[in-house]
Amino acid sequence: MGIERVVCDFRKSCLAWSNVDDVVMGGLSRSAMQVDQFGQATFSGVVSLERNGGFASVRSMPCDHDFTDCDRFRLKVKGDGRLYSFRVRNDDRFDGVVYASEFETVAGEWMESELPFSGFRPLFRGKVVTGAPPMDPGNVARIGVLISSGQEGPFCLQIEWIKAVG
Repeated sequence: MGIERVVCDFRKSCLAWSNVDDVVMGGLSRSAMQVDQFGQATFSGVVSLERNGGFASVRSMPCDHDFTDCDRFRLKVKGDGRLYSFRVRNDDRFDGVVYASEFETVAGEWMESELPFSGFRPLFRGKVVTGAPPMDPGNVARIGVLISSGQEGPFCLQIEWIKAVG
C-alpha cells in the first residue's frame, strides 16, 4: 500500500484560507473559501475581466511542509465544469514563483484529481519561468487554488480533502 498523507481534510479540520484576487492589480474579481457544517469547503466567487482582471484565488499554509516521501497531490472536488489550478509555493513570500498544476472539473460530479509533482510548472504572474528549479516537495510553504484563463463569471468548487500520496 502506498503513502497517503492528509494535507487538509475539511471534514476534520480546516486550515486558515485567505483570498488573493485580481483586486491587488486593480481588477474586480472576488472569492472566498467557506466551510459548511458537513465539512465541505467551497471556493466560490466571480471572475471579472474588467480593468485588466481575470483571476481569483485562495491560499493557505499547510501544517506539514515536507512531502518528499510522496510524488503527487490528490484532491477530492466537485466543480462546475471549469478549469482550476492547484498551486504550491516553496517560500512564504506574498509574490514570487509559484508552481501550478491545472485540473478539470465536471459540473456537479465528485471526482478525484491526481496532480503529479513532476507536472507542476513554475510561474510568475501567470508566465512560465524558464530555468527555474522544479517544485521542491520537501519545502511546501503554501498551497492554493486559482481560477483564471479568461473564465469570466461566477464559479464554485467544492473540496472535501487534499492529500499528498506516493
